[in-house]
Amino acid sequence: MSRADASHAAGAAPDSDPGRAAVASAYQRFEPRAYLRNNYAPPRGDLGSPDGVGPWKLRCLAQTFATGEVSGRTLIDIGSGPTIYQLLSACAHFEDITMTDFLEVNRQELGLWLREEPGAFNWSAYSQHVCLIEGKGETWQEKERQLRGRVKRVLPVDVHQPQPLGAGSLAPLPADALVSTFCLEAVSPDLASFQRALDNITTLLRPGGHLLLIGAVEESWYLAGEARLAVVPVRKEEVREALVHSGYEVRDLRTYTMPAHLRTGVDDVKGIFFAWAQKKVGVGV
Repeated sequence: MSRADASHAAGAAPDSDPGRAAVASAYQRFEPRAYLRNNYAPPRGDLGSPDGVGPWKLRCLAQTFATGEVSGRTLIDIGSGPTIYQLLSACAHFEDITMTDFLEVNRQELGLWLREEPGAFNWSAYSQHVCLIEGKGETWQEKERQLRGRVKRVLPVDVHQPQPLGAGSLAPLPADALVSTFCLEAVSPDLASFQRALDNITTLLRPGGHLLLIGAVEESWYLAGEARLAVVPVRKEEVREALVHSGYEVRDLRTYTMPAHLRTGVDDVKGIFFAWAQKKVGVGV
């Protein structure tokens, strides 16, 4: 996972804001396969160690979905990047899943896996690990089949727009739940922009709906091939404050400290946060 993982690249369309325009320009050099190698191949992609970063993220997601509280019909994954692991536990609880990313190259990478095409990234180790920790007796092939069947569309997204999916989106709105991993901090030039992006995606979620947010703690850059991409460094309490400001009740907020052997030079990430937040009733759609 690079910046600890990252389905980083979701959105900053060129516009009048020079900071966001610079982010959008930098992402044109983003290389999905380099990003996947940096973050999802060993050592960060080694799922054999229970204290590794991959198992930690998968465990946070599996435990949250196991509560039974995060369920419904529709889920939108904001800024999917080229990764699918973040939906392996979700797919048992939502029948209509929308994946999104700002970059066409990431949407193409997702399409390879969804269509089971030659050359698609192999996520079977992640699928096997999720089946193991969920303990339902499901095979990894069944897990992947279910996820592929429930992803109904892969759409462009720009989290810096008031309507992140654009007008007349094909995704059913408002969604019952949102997932977003390594996106908002990776495409925001500063904390104010991070907050606005969170506000924007929150409009896609129904009141009472749930947001599961994973991101980097105190990271300022990461590599994806030739691209060196800036990240706004955020701390745990800043994440909490942003969620409350956007109208959420914070149900869970955990952090993971990146161990020295996983600090591989592809970023300067200090750790990862996982947040489960519920949009308060009375907060506008």
